[in-house]
Amino acid sequence: MISANLLLKTKTSLPPYRENLLLRSRLVEAIARNLDGKLTTVIAPAGFGKTTLLIQTVHYHRLSAGWVSLDERDNDPVRFWRYIIQALIAAGPGRLSKPLSPLAELLPGINIHTFIDALINELAGSPDPLVLVLDDFQCIADARIHESLSYFIEYLPGSVHVILASRSRIPFATSKWRAEEQHIELSIDQLQFTLEETREFYREMSPLPLTARQVGQLFDQTEGWVTGLQLVSISLRSTRDYEHFISSFNGRHRNIADYLFNEVLSHLPSDIHSFLLKTSILERMNAAVCNDVTARTDGQEMLGKLKAMNLFLIPLDDTDTWFRYHHLFSAFLRSLVQRGQPILWSQGQALASPSFMTQGMADEAIHHALLGGDYDYAVQLLGYHAMALFNRGEFPLLLGWFEAAAPSGKLTVNLSLLHAFMLVISGQITRADMVLQQIEERFLAHADDAERRQIQSGMLFVKSNLVFYNHDFKGWYRFSETISGELLPENPIFYNFNYNQGEPLVRRTDFGLKGMLSPHTEAIANQFMGLIESHGWKHSLINLYVNQSLAEGFYEWNRLEDCHACLRKGEQSYRFHEVAGLHIPGRITLARCHAAQGGMELAMDTIQQAIEQAADRSEFRWIRQLRAFLSGLYLRNGQTSLARQEIKRLQLSADDRPAPDRLFEFLALCRYLGAARKEADALRLLALMKPQAEREKCLVSITEISILQALLEAQRGQRLNALLHLREALIIGEANGYIRSFADEGKAMASLLQTYQYERSKDADAPLCRGVSEAYVSRLLDLFTAPRKSRLANETLIEPLTRQELVIIRLMKGGAANKSIAGELSLTEGTVKVYLSRIYAKLGVSSRTQALVRVQELQLLDPPDPPAKL
Repeated sequence: MISANLLLKTKTSLPPYRENLLLRSRLVEAIARNLDGKLTTVIAPAGFGKTTLLIQTVHYHRLSAGWVSLDERDNDPVRFWRYIIQALIAAGPGRLSKPLSPLAELLPGINIHTFIDALINELAGSPDPLVLVLDDFQCIADARIHESLSYFIEYLPGSVHVILASRSRIPFATSKWRAEEQHIELSIDQLQFTLEETREFYREMSPLPLTARQVGQLFDQTEGWVTGLQLVSISLRSTRDYEHFISSFNGRHRNIADYLFNEVLSHLPSDIHSFLLKTSILERMNAAVCNDVTARTDGQEMLGKLKAMNLFLIPLDDTDTWFRYHHLFSAFLRSLVQRGQPILWSQGQALASPSFMTQGMADEAIHHALLGGDYDYAVQLLGYHAMALFNRGEFPLLLGWFEAAAPSGKLTVNLSLLHAFMLVISGQITRADMVLQQIEERFLAHADDAERRQIQSGMLFVKSNLVFYNHDFKGWYRFSETISGELLPENPIFYNFNYNQGEPLVRRTDFGLKGMLSPHTEAIANQFMGLIESHGWKHSLINLYVNQSLAEGFYEWNRLEDCHACLRKGEQSYRFHEVAGLHIPGRITLARCHAAQGGMELAMDTIQQAIEQAADRSEFRWIRQLRAFLSGLYLRNGQTSLARQEIKRLQLSADDRPAPDRLFEFLALCRYLGAARKEADALRLLALMKPQAEREKCLVSITEISILQALLEAQRGQRLNALLHLREALIIGEANGYIRSFADEGKAMASLLQTYQYERSKDADAPLCRGVSEAYVSRLLDLFTAPRKSRLANETLIEPLTRQELVIIRLMKGGAANKSIAGELSLTEGTVKVYLSRIYAKLGVSSRTQALVRVQELQLLDPPDPPAKL
């Protein structure tokens, strides 16, 4: 069984330096002069010596360089960044190995940007210059990789430089870096051999008795195309009539390759010719694979001959173990095989697949089995390897294999269910539904009763996830009624997917329906958790995520006791504290509850503790979000200077363009700007963020943005604009029963709601009022206008007791020890002791007994007012 973390070392090995190639001194020095910048791009079609140039640069200047040779299977963010880590460890100073090694293991459990932040911080801690070379970058088409690499380059420490070699233009903006003289680009114009370099090539590297005119003619015909010149030199070795050969072909480098390659092949011995064709199907090869594919035993000897003949064989390591053919040569050979010997193509794939598998290279084995159409073997390998790849988080690669194998009808029911599940969590809802229909048609009709129940249970589980994406609640109920509830999928992979890798609240994720709430979501969640827990999956991630989503929904509905109950339930699981995507939203939700119940200091303490815990785990992205939330608590508590400190730590500016993955932090910045009376700056940022939130269909973000726009417009006297934005928030709020989103804004929101209600009283049919009921506005206003009993006793104290302090006193009166109080309120015992010290000081006592007597004298424990509810 292959290791789940296996990465090919040949992809991150610096290719060896070849002495028999012309040193491109002018280009090597051009790159070296820019190493103080961020980026160098080398862009030209195949055969212009991009890879050779970079190898020469690294070796000539003895650079510490991490090298990644990319291919199409690296179109997976997790796989891509793992290879970068491996390359940096191989290239960097020894001090980098220890901190970088654990980073790759964090994926896919953390958000890519969180990972990149951690990587940048570790690189910044090392002053040694380091170069990262990504070769064949044109293979990368995944937009997520483009975005994350751009982010990485933007925040690179000055000691690190990135070089990208590609056949096509770089798919993300680099103009900013170029304007700042942080980026140079070498294109085809620079990479073409000059006439002088062409003369030197034929004089020194490929000594042939050519006249100056003949060299000039070859230079003109090939337009300085490096591979073309090399092909000509090989072909000329087999003839003495240079003049006839040079004049027998014409055209430019775009159409002479086939001619020249044919010239090379036509003069090769038959055994070498045959070896080339049979091994052309391989993207990388060693002697053992070559022997298996060619049915020979002299693979090592043959590879040595090809290398000696300079036949476009490129070493992938410095031990002459692994090789690949030049891309152009490989493409030419494959076209010959596929057009002229299709049986040889399929036979070669069938032989290559088990050969790679015997060497523990399952990725390569599956790839060749699928290319050769051997779906039985491919599915067999998938059965062994899919779980490891799923756990590695390389979803695009695994989904690509599933999609390639699915039409054959060979996928097993378990693999088909996993295929559907991955489509759901990847957001491909329509395709997932189609796969589920195919499972029902293919497997249910032929299954016995036990198999049918197991298949239906698996489908229920997948559909239970699917419903969170397409909101088909009635369909979920109908389907769930057909299931006995006696069985659930046995595969633990279904239960332990990490649904949140970067959001501060689960409600902001796809799993949390982007903020959509309804009685259906609560009923389905409770039914689903009951089913999960009854089958022993209480501590599974999916159960904990459903519970956390419920907690956040209860908070929004102002059902604070229910929210506390869910939070306590989550914290009882050891998994809750292991997974930041659960723990951080849990801490934020708990802090919100404390603040809503008058325990602002307790709320701030909760977040401070969470920041310390996240720092211990180097969870830098989560720390930023916690600080963003903490800044809002400080503002609500009137501590503007402390809020400013937290915002400063986020390193955000009003001049920035908000990044989608930092929306939560930019919302905190907007709140601070509003408190600093910089409404125009805040509104500009909010106007940029709103379309992003609308594209993501994130109701939570749209509502908060609209509320902030309304409050800021009201603050600067733009009454009509304020009410229009408020209406947008109220429409979403009423549809989902939102309460706390409005209540948490305090007096400013109460005033704005009163203004809105007044406008309704004048003309309920006005466009400003459409879509919002009077009852909903009145219920929200009740939160702010409900009468409160006077606490005369509190007025006699040096400082009034907060609601949270009264809760602690009530627990003390019931006989609860400090440990029990801590467990009830989700605090540490140390925090409880701090609170008791404050309570004693306010009451003017020095012990628990004296405190309880004093409380009774002042009648502080009258029944509290019930929280307002819809």
